[in-house]
Amino acid sequence: MNGSHRKSEWATGEAYEPYAGRWSRLVAREFLAWLDVPTNMRWLDVGCGTGALSQIILELASPLAVQGIDQSEGYVNYARAHTADDRAHFDVGDACALPYPAASYDVVVSGLALNFVPEPAAAEFEMSRVARGGGTVALYVWDYAGEMQLMRYFWDAARTLDPAAAELDEGRRFPICQPIALTQLFQDAGLRKVEARAIDVPTIFHSFDDYWTPFLGGQGPAPSYTMSLSEDRRRGLRELIRTHLPVNSDGAIYLMARAWVVRGER
Repeated sequence: MNGSHRKSEWATGEAYEPYAGRWSRLVAREFLAWLDVPTNMRWLDVGCGTGALSQIILELASPLAVQGIDQSEGYVNYARAHTADDRAHFDVGDACALPYPAASYDVVVSGLALNFVPEPAAAEFEMSRVARGGGTVALYVWDYAGEMQLMRYFWDAARTLDPAAAELDEGRRFPICQPIALTQLFQDAGLRKVEARAIDVPTIFHSFDDYWTPFLGGQGPAPSYTMSLSEDRRRGLRELIRTHLPVNSDGAIYLMARAWVVRGER
Protein backbone atom coordinates (compact mmCIF):
# COMPACT_ATOMS: atom_id res chain seq x y z
CA MET A 1 0.00 0.00 0.00
CA ASN A 2 1.94 2.90 -1.32
CA GLY A 3 1.93 6.65 -1.89
CA SER A 4 1.10 9.75 0.13
CA HIS A 5 -2.49 8.71 0.76
CA ARG A 6 -1.35 5.39 2.16
CA LYS A 7 1.17 7.03 4.47
CA SER A 8 -1.49 9.20 6.09
CA GLU A 9 -4.45 6.86 5.99
CA TRP A 10 -3.22 3.28 6.20
CA ALA A 11 -1.22 2.47 9.30
CA THR A 12 -3.26 0.49 11.84
CA GLY A 13 -4.31 -3.05 11.04
CA GLU A 14 -6.79 -3.21 13.90
CA ALA A 15 -8.78 -0.37 12.31
CA TYR A 16 -8.52 -1.60 8.72
CA GLU A 17 -9.77 -5.14 9.33
CA PRO A 18 -13.39 -4.29 10.27
CA TYR A 19 -13.57 -1.64 7.53
CA ALA A 20 -12.43 -3.52 4.42
CA GLY A 21 -10.22 -6.41 5.51
CA ARG A 22 -13.11 -8.75 6.23
CA TRP A 23 -14.56 -8.20 2.76
CA SER A 24 -11.15 -8.47 1.10
CA ARG A 25 -10.85 -11.98 2.48
CA LEU A 26 -14.09 -13.03 0.79
CA VAL A 27 -12.87 -11.68 -2.55
CA ALA A 28 -9.49 -13.35 -2.04
CA ARG A 29 -11.11 -16.78 -1.87
CA GLU A 30 -12.94 -16.27 -5.16
CA PHE A 31 -9.84 -14.71 -6.69
CA LEU A 32 -7.68 -17.75 -5.90
CA ALA A 33 -10.32 -20.15 -7.18
CA TRP A 34 -10.34 -18.22 -10.47
CA LEU A 35 -6.54 -18.26 -10.75
CA ASP A 36 -6.43 -22.03 -10.13
CA VAL A 37 -2.66 -22.03 -9.62
CA PRO A 38 -0.85 -25.37 -9.00
CA THR A 39 0.49 -26.16 -5.54
CA ASN A 40 4.08 -25.64 -4.33
CA MET A 41 4.50 -22.29 -6.07
CA ARG A 42 6.47 -19.26 -4.86
CA TRP A 43 4.06 -16.31 -4.38
CA LEU A 44 4.66 -12.57 -4.02
CA ASP A 45 1.87 -10.42 -2.53
CA VAL A 46 2.47 -6.77 -3.51
CA GLY A 47 0.80 -4.21 -1.25
CA CYS A 48 0.05 -7.00 1.21
CA GLY A 49 -1.43 -4.69 3.85
CA THR A 50 -2.54 -6.62 6.92
CA GLY A 51 -1.81 -9.95 5.23
CA ALA A 52 -5.39 -10.81 4.27
CA LEU A 53 -4.57 -12.14 0.81
CA SER A 54 -1.34 -13.80 1.95
CA GLN A 55 -3.23 -15.69 4.65
CA ILE A 56 -5.82 -16.97 2.19
CA ILE A 57 -3.02 -18.09 -0.17
CA LEU A 58 -1.47 -20.05 2.72
CA GLU A 59 -4.85 -21.57 3.57
CA LEU A 60 -6.04 -22.51 0.10
CA ALA A 61 -3.17 -22.61 -2.42
CA SER A 62 -0.62 -24.89 -0.68
CA PRO A 63 2.27 -22.58 -1.63
CA LEU A 64 5.95 -23.32 -1.23
CA ALA A 65 6.44 -19.78 0.10
CA VAL A 66 4.61 -16.46 0.31
CA GLN A 67 6.47 -13.17 0.36
CA GLY A 68 4.47 -10.05 1.21
CA ILE A 69 5.61 -6.47 0.77
CA ASP A 70 3.96 -3.19 1.76
CA GLN A 71 5.09 0.39 2.28
CA SER A 72 3.24 0.68 5.60
CA GLU A 73 5.44 -0.51 8.45
CA GLY A 74 2.39 -0.69 10.70
CA TYR A 75 0.60 -3.03 8.33
CA VAL A 76 3.67 -5.21 7.83
CA ASN A 77 4.06 -5.55 11.58
CA TYR A 78 0.38 -6.50 11.83
CA ALA A 79 0.76 -9.09 9.06
CA ARG A 80 3.80 -10.62 10.76
CA ALA A 81 2.05 -10.78 14.12
CA HIS A 82 -1.10 -12.38 12.69
CA THR A 83 0.38 -14.87 10.22
CA ALA A 84 1.66 -17.90 12.10
CA ASP A 85 3.20 -19.80 9.21
CA ASP A 86 6.90 -20.41 8.52
CA ARG A 87 6.25 -20.20 4.77
CA ALA A 88 5.32 -16.52 5.04
CA HIS A 89 7.63 -13.51 5.20
CA PHE A 90 6.82 -9.79 5.04
CA ASP A 91 8.99 -6.83 4.05
CA VAL A 92 8.54 -3.07 4.10
CA GLY A 93 9.10 -1.77 0.58
CA ASP A 94 7.88 0.10 -2.50
CA ALA A 95 5.70 -1.55 -5.14
CA CYS A 96 7.33 0.66 -7.78
CA ALA A 97 10.83 -0.59 -6.91
CA LEU A 98 10.50 -4.18 -5.71
CA PRO A 99 13.71 -5.36 -3.98
CA TYR A 100 13.63 -8.80 -5.59
CA PRO A 101 15.48 -10.34 -8.55
CA ALA A 102 13.86 -10.73 -11.94
CA ALA A 103 11.95 -13.94 -12.60
CA SER A 104 12.02 -14.97 -8.92
CA TYR A 105 8.31 -15.79 -8.33
CA ASP A 106 5.84 -18.18 -9.90
CA VAL A 107 2.81 -16.06 -8.98
CA VAL A 108 2.75 -12.31 -8.36
CA VAL A 109 -0.49 -10.90 -6.97
CA SER A 110 -1.91 -7.77 -5.37
CA GLY A 111 -5.13 -7.16 -3.49
CA LEU A 112 -6.80 -3.73 -3.18
CA ALA A 113 -3.52 -1.83 -3.47
CA LEU A 114 -2.79 -0.83 -7.08
CA ASN A 115 -4.99 2.28 -7.12
CA PHE A 116 -3.11 3.73 -4.14
CA VAL A 117 0.28 3.38 -5.82
CA PRO A 118 1.52 6.72 -7.20
CA GLU A 119 2.55 5.14 -10.52
CA PRO A 120 0.39 2.08 -11.30
CA ALA A 121 2.21 1.42 -14.58
CA ALA A 122 5.56 1.31 -12.79
CA ALA A 123 4.17 -1.09 -10.18
CA GLU A 124 2.70 -3.35 -12.85
CA PHE A 125 6.01 -3.39 -14.72
CA GLU A 126 7.74 -4.42 -11.49
CA MET A 127 5.20 -7.16 -10.85
CA SER A 128 5.82 -8.48 -14.36
CA ARG A 129 9.60 -8.21 -13.97
CA VAL A 130 9.79 -10.41 -10.88
CA ALA A 131 7.48 -13.10 -12.35
CA ARG A 132 9.15 -16.03 -14.06
CA GLY A 133 8.46 -16.83 -17.69
CA GLY A 134 5.08 -18.53 -17.92
CA GLY A 135 4.20 -17.31 -14.42
CA THR A 136 0.96 -15.63 -13.37
CA VAL A 137 0.50 -11.95 -12.55
CA ALA A 138 -2.90 -10.96 -11.16
CA LEU A 139 -4.65 -8.46 -8.93
CA TYR A 140 -7.99 -7.16 -7.74
CA VAL A 141 -9.34 -3.72 -6.86
CA TRP A 142 -12.73 -2.51 -5.68
CA ASP A 143 -15.31 -1.28 -8.18
CA TYR A 144 -15.33 2.08 -6.43
CA ALA A 145 -17.41 3.87 -9.05
CA GLY A 146 -20.05 1.14 -9.20
CA GLU A 147 -20.98 -1.76 -6.98
CA MET A 148 -18.67 -1.41 -3.97
CA GLN A 149 -21.91 -0.50 -2.25
CA LEU A 150 -20.80 0.18 1.30
CA MET A 151 -18.54 2.95 -0.01
CA ARG A 152 -20.99 4.21 -2.62
CA TYR A 153 -23.71 4.83 -0.03
CA PHE A 154 -21.14 6.71 2.03
CA TRP A 155 -19.81 8.97 -0.73
CA ASP A 156 -23.20 9.64 -2.28
CA ALA A 157 -24.39 10.96 1.09
CA ALA A 158 -21.15 12.85 1.73
CA ARG A 159 -21.40 14.64 -1.63
CA THR A 160 -25.01 15.60 -0.91
CA LEU A 161 -23.95 17.40 2.27
CA ASP A 162 -20.54 18.59 1.06
CA PRO A 163 -19.93 18.91 -2.70
CA ALA A 164 -16.19 19.19 -2.02
CA ALA A 165 -16.25 15.56 -0.84
CA ALA A 166 -16.49 14.52 -4.51
CA GLU A 167 -12.76 15.18 -4.82
CA LEU A 168 -12.08 12.48 -2.22
CA ASP A 169 -14.49 9.88 -3.63
CA GLU A 170 -12.48 6.81 -4.71
CA GLY A 171 -14.85 6.33 -7.64
CA ARG A 172 -13.62 9.61 -9.07
CA ARG A 173 -10.02 9.45 -7.86
CA PHE A 174 -9.21 5.98 -9.20
CA PRO A 175 -10.17 5.59 -12.89
CA ILE A 176 -7.70 2.68 -13.06
CA CYS A 177 -10.32 0.57 -11.23
CA GLN A 178 -12.17 -0.40 -14.42
CA PRO A 179 -11.73 -3.60 -16.46
CA ILE A 180 -10.70 -1.83 -19.68
CA ALA A 181 -8.06 0.24 -17.90
CA LEU A 182 -6.73 -2.77 -16.00
CA THR A 183 -6.53 -4.89 -19.13
CA GLN A 184 -4.60 -2.16 -20.93
CA LEU A 185 -2.23 -1.80 -17.99
CA PHE A 186 -1.39 -5.51 -18.05
CA GLN A 187 -0.91 -5.55 -21.81
CA ASP A 188 1.36 -2.50 -21.63
CA ALA A 189 3.49 -4.38 -19.08
CA GLY A 190 4.08 -7.09 -21.68
CA LEU A 191 1.78 -9.70 -20.19
CA ARG A 192 -0.01 -12.23 -22.40
CA LYS A 193 -3.41 -13.90 -22.24
CA VAL A 194 -4.83 -10.99 -20.25
CA GLU A 195 -8.40 -11.28 -19.01
CA ALA A 196 -10.54 -9.38 -16.52
CA ARG A 197 -13.85 -10.05 -14.80
CA ALA A 198 -15.97 -9.05 -11.81
CA ILE A 199 -16.18 -10.87 -8.50
CA ASP A 200 -19.18 -10.05 -6.30
CA VAL A 201 -19.30 -10.91 -2.60
CA PRO A 202 -22.03 -10.22 -0.03
CA THR A 203 -21.32 -7.63 2.66
CA ILE A 204 -23.81 -8.25 5.44
CA PHE A 205 -24.01 -5.90 8.40
CA HIS A 206 -25.89 -7.02 11.50
CA SER A 207 -26.98 -3.49 12.31
CA PHE A 208 -26.43 0.11 11.30
CA ASP A 209 -23.71 0.40 13.95
CA ASP A 210 -21.94 -2.57 12.37
CA TYR A 211 -21.92 -0.60 9.11
CA TRP A 212 -21.06 2.81 10.58
CA THR A 213 -18.46 2.08 13.28
CA PRO A 214 -15.62 1.12 10.88
CA PHE A 215 -15.89 4.59 9.32
CA LEU A 216 -14.73 5.97 12.67
CA GLY A 217 -11.40 4.12 12.49
CA GLY A 218 -9.57 6.66 10.31
CA GLN A 219 -8.17 4.01 7.94
CA GLY A 220 -8.76 4.89 4.29
CA PRO A 221 -10.23 7.88 2.44
CA ALA A 222 -13.82 7.55 3.70
CA PRO A 223 -12.96 6.99 7.38
CA SER A 224 -10.32 9.73 7.22
CA TYR A 225 -12.94 12.11 5.81
CA THR A 226 -15.42 11.08 8.50
CA MET A 227 -12.98 11.84 11.29
CA SER A 228 -12.07 15.20 9.76
CA LEU A 229 -15.65 16.42 10.27
CA SER A 230 -16.98 18.26 13.30
CA GLU A 231 -19.19 16.20 15.60
CA ASP A 232 -22.33 17.89 14.26
CA ARG A 233 -21.41 17.35 10.60
CA ARG A 234 -20.43 13.74 11.32
CA ARG A 235 -23.79 13.18 12.97
CA GLY A 236 -25.56 14.67 9.95
CA LEU A 237 -23.67 12.39 7.58
CA ARG A 238 -24.44 9.35 9.69
CA GLU A 239 -28.17 10.08 9.75
CA LEU A 240 -28.36 10.76 6.00
CA ILE A 241 -26.65 7.45 5.25
CA ARG A 242 -28.99 5.69 7.66
CA THR A 243 -32.05 6.96 5.77
CA HIS A 244 -30.77 5.58 2.45
CA LEU A 245 -29.44 2.16 3.45
CA PRO A 246 -31.72 -0.86 2.80
CA VAL A 247 -32.35 -2.00 6.38
CA ASN A 248 -34.24 -5.27 6.94
CA SER A 249 -36.96 -5.64 9.55
CA ASP A 250 -34.44 -7.35 11.84
CA GLY A 251 -31.99 -4.45 11.45
CA ALA A 252 -29.59 -6.26 9.16
CA ILE A 253 -28.22 -4.54 6.05
CA TYR A 254 -27.49 -6.65 2.98
CA LEU A 255 -25.11 -5.02 0.50
CA MET A 256 -22.76 -6.23 -2.21
CA ALA A 257 -19.09 -5.56 -2.87
CA ARG A 258 -17.79 -5.89 -6.42
CA ALA A 259 -14.12 -6.22 -7.21
CA TRP A 260 -12.52 -6.12 -10.64
CA VAL A 261 -9.94 -8.86 -11.08
CA VAL A 262 -7.38 -9.18 -13.85
CA ARG A 263 -4.68 -11.71 -14.70
CA GLY A 264 -2.04 -12.28 -17.32
CA GLU A 265 0.86 -14.58 -18.12
CA ARG A 266 4.48 -13.46 -18.12
